[in-house]
Amino acid sequence: MTATSTSTTSTTTTITNLLVANRGEIARRVFRTCRALGIATTAVHSDPDADAPHVREADAAVRLPGAAPADTYLRGDLIVRAALDAGADAVHPGYGFLSEDAGFAQAVLDAGLTWVGPPPAAIAAMGSKTAAKRLMAQAGVPVLDALTDPTEADLPVLVKAAAGGGGRGMRVVRSLADLPGELAAARSEAAKAFGSDEVFCERYLPTGRHVEVQLMADAHGTVWAVGDRDCSLQRRHQKVIEEAPAPGIPDAVRSALHAAAVAAARAIGYAGAGTAEFLLAEDGRFHFLEMNTRLQVEHPVTEAVTGLDLVALQLAVAEGEKLPSEPPPTDGCAIEARLYAEDPAQDHRPATGTLHRFELTLPHAEFDGRGLRLDAGVESGSTITPHYDAMLAKVIAWAPTRSAAARRLADAVARTRLHGPATNRESLVRALRHPAFLAGRLHTGFLAEHAADLTAPDDKGAARAALAAALADAAERRTPLPSGWRNLPSQPQVKRYRMADGGELAVRYRVARDGLRADDHPETALVEHTPERVTLRHGTIRRTYRVARYGADVFVETPDGTTALTIVPRLPDPTARTEPGALLAPMPGTVIRVVAAVGDSVTAGQPLLFLEAMKMEHRVTAPADGVLVELRADPGRQVELGTLLAVVKPAHEPEA
Repeated sequence: MTATSTSTTSTTTTITNLLVANRGEIARRVFRTCRALGIATTAVHSDPDADAPHVREADAAVRLPGAAPADTYLRGDLIVRAALDAGADAVHPGYGFLSEDAGFAQAVLDAGLTWVGPPPAAIAAMGSKTAAKRLMAQAGVPVLDALTDPTEADLPVLVKAAAGGGGRGMRVVRSLADLPGELAAARSEAAKAFGSDEVFCERYLPTGRHVEVQLMADAHGTVWAVGDRDCSLQRRHQKVIEEAPAPGIPDAVRSALHAAAVAAARAIGYAGAGTAEFLLAEDGRFHFLEMNTRLQVEHPVTEAVTGLDLVALQLAVAEGEKLPSEPPPTDGCAIEARLYAEDPAQDHRPATGTLHRFELTLPHAEFDGRGLRLDAGVESGSTITPHYDAMLAKVIAWAPTRSAAARRLADAVARTRLHGPATNRESLVRALRHPAFLAGRLHTGFLAEHAADLTAPDDKGAARAALAAALADAAERRTPLPSGWRNLPSQPQVKRYRMADGGELAVRYRVARDGLRADDHPETALVEHTPERVTLRHGTIRRTYRVARYGADVFVETPDGTTALTIVPRLPDPTARTEPGALLAPMPGTVIRVVAAVGDSVTAGQPLLFLEAMKMEHRVTAPADGVLVELRADPGRQVELGTLLAVVKPAHEPEA
């Protein structure tokens, strides 16, 4: 049976044209299944997405005027009208945006369209985490109680938004003194992301595991627990690496998890694809966290180990088909890594700009054709904007064993040609190769616990990459004799590069009759160099570097990974200077909250204002103790990267 998502009745219908009320990789993912099933496709798009891959791949596309999600992908009325105008007869919500909005689901049905999702009543039942906890407790599903008045004995606690997920509106609080401020911040972020400022507190288990069960149900009473996944590797409560099945869980605990998930679905009359999420403690006890009434970002790992097409199942259920009595068994292991446009060297700050090159080599798949898979919302030439989520793509690997899947995925991610804004690619590779990960020692604090290992700069590798970049540049500018070539000893050529963490590298070299002479690489010999390829011999080891340059940005690749460098001009730009204490916008975004005023005495690290970019809030803090003497940040103001936001005058600076 080819399948698909949820349905609200058992009435048989036929979907001929499907509108996906979403963007990026999930829209492309749904369209891929539609093409296989012979279903026409309709896309919607904001103005920044007018030429996005998902728009070009659809049979028809409808513009949603504007850029911000609130004006476009969150406008259910515009999306329903788009479906009717384009002749679509069904709507798939994807995930995020309106995918868990019961009102939107009902509006789709009221317009006479088929809703590829759960019944609106089921969405509403799970729409508030606090109400869902009460409902699940009544159904006998273990839950973590919400804390109405946390005490010292409850610390640490987790503040959570009641109406959404994805890490938005979530804060870990370790001191009661910090609780009021974190509650206010969580309410603000939740209101902007989900339209509700309801938040609550629950106990935070720093070494707990995030384990979830994939559900699929039809309108005829069949409910599947389609295996489980471990999604414990998270940063800021956003999933980074997921896998199926969850490793190291005793059979009895796994069976109990599946049974609890099925009970949760039956308690609300669920139909379609959904996920029950649990927090698994070290002692084997587990607690219900929430049910996501939609397809999950990490659904490909379940597809890889079961052979199912979950989107096809969603469509089949929406058309009124009946599921077989049991799901297929799982086979092997699949792991997914999420590539984000963010800068690990700058506390994972979101990154924007042009993605010059994005190429993942997919070799001839082995093991029944399930070797590697790429689900991407971008391609070479795409522009990464601050309006939407920072996730670029997901890379998924399947293998008969977990260790083989991790090795295959790490190699694929490391070899990906990725030239453009900073990404988390290198930290993903290190996490997948980390001994603790390979040993299955997983918990939600894993990435924070091993942050030093995952983000430490590779100084030796960067220095070699800079030398290769300098030699590639010399080859590009060569005349009959290469740049830097000297018949007699002379002063070395000097080129300077800035690394991702802001540090600089100076490369000093000479190319003479007897070969390369590099001051910091005495044992390095030049084998060959062209503008795109440099081969060096380091002692007895020969390495080849691929070099690509886009203006001042240079990307140097080896099989071990890619080093991003920026050429430092020989003469600095006098207009680029900023006065001491100036705070510049670290990214394009919108000022959403100002928490200080001109004349305030501030301390280093104190938040002054908050920017919203890529659907997350980001603090802008005082660089040192001092006085806030200038503030150019009004709530609602949109700023570009490098815009002057504030000036803090050091406390010790004398008056002029």
